[in-house]
Amino acid sequence: MAVGTRWFILSRKLSGLPPQRPRLEALRALLQSETPAFELATDVPAQASDQLECSKPHRVDAYAVQKKPEWLQVRPAGDHKSVAEYRRLYRAVRDLNLHTVCEEARCPNIGECWGGGTATIMLMGDTCTRGCRFCSIKTSRSPPPLDPAEPENVSSTISRWGLRYVVLTSVDRDDLTDGGAAHIASTVKLLKQRVPSILVETLTPDFGGSTSAVHTVVESGVDVFAHNIETVERLQHVVRDRRAGYKQSLYVLEQAKAHPQRGKEIVTKSSIMLGVGETRAEVKQSMMDLLNAGVQILTLGQYLRPSRKNMKVEEWIHPDEFEEWKHEGEKLGFLYVASGPLVRSSYRAGEFFIESLFRKEHKQSASRGSTSWEKNIGSGTVAEAERQYQENLSQRPSPVA
Repeated sequence: MAVGTRWFILSRKLSGLPPQRPRLEALRALLQSETPAFELATDVPAQASDQLECSKPHRVDAYAVQKKPEWLQVRPAGDHKSVAEYRRLYRAVRDLNLHTVCEEARCPNIGECWGGGTATIMLMGDTCTRGCRFCSIKTSRSPPPLDPAEPENVSSTISRWGLRYVVLTSVDRDDLTDGGAAHIASTVKLLKQRVPSILVETLTPDFGGSTSAVHTVVESGVDVFAHNIETVERLQHVVRDRRAGYKQSLYVLEQAKAHPQRGKEIVTKSSIMLGVGETRAEVKQSMMDLLNAGVQILTLGQYLRPSRKNMKVEEWIHPDEFEEWKHEGEKLGFLYVASGPLVRSSYRAGEFFIESLFRKEHKQSASRGSTSWEKNIGSGTVAEAERQYQENLSQRPSPVA
């Protein structure tokens, strides 16, 4: 600090006046002139509300309002029966040394899903070779080697639980030649052998864009092939690891649908997180890109920061906007859109909807002598499946111990 500056500050202290700080005073004056953030989030005057909806409807700046809105309050496991199911599933996962994305990714719906008797099993360990900024799963360049007994253990365990629909996901394993595709496929095959009627969804890595790896998983007999683009194209480098990519993810989904033998039978699915800085125009463009890649099922949910090490939330998205995206997606041509603040890619997996759709169409296709259920889907079938999905949502079967 210069001698003149020190003398100026000292003279003001001796005179009883605070030291002048023009930039600080100007900032204080600006802040006092602005509308407080909490007013924007709650009691907005009618005119201001209209202006806000025109610019960015149903969105609140998460930097200004850091506390989670009421619509993001997570529901507990529920009644006594749900709590018992949660504890039983927790013990089963621990006793069998299984990994679940519910725990590793710190999913906010773990109480509700585990209380309902379902979990998403994570294959290939609990350590990922990538470091996406939104994800809390452990990362390492050299994860532990794969457990060769895992496909047998997982398939055997799931077959005893008595589930009709299961989701298998995995970490990224760039250290493996095929990205772990054969390991995933082996698990699916063994599970299908034990329970031929079970519907299996795989939420896969991008395998570095390898067509052969994608086809390995498709050929395993999987029913739903899911891979997430996570966010809009502009924010890929901000949200995801540098080895991931928007076009690469779209290519993976395209290749699953383009499989020469099973492409028509496979349902493809993807997911987008909102609240990370995307615009509405970018979200719509991503939806159109997914449709062009052959994706039929889409989920949209609010990004929630799992830990302080992860990137911050940019905006809180109101449930009304999620409802708008659901209608927009269905209007664009998606077979089904699950959209809500707490919706996750594997959250209940839309399994009742997809299961109803699959089983009804397989039955009808068999009666018609058709091998492709996809081309026979009509709006009436979708509406009926949606109704059954809503009815069964609170009546999930309990796992068999």
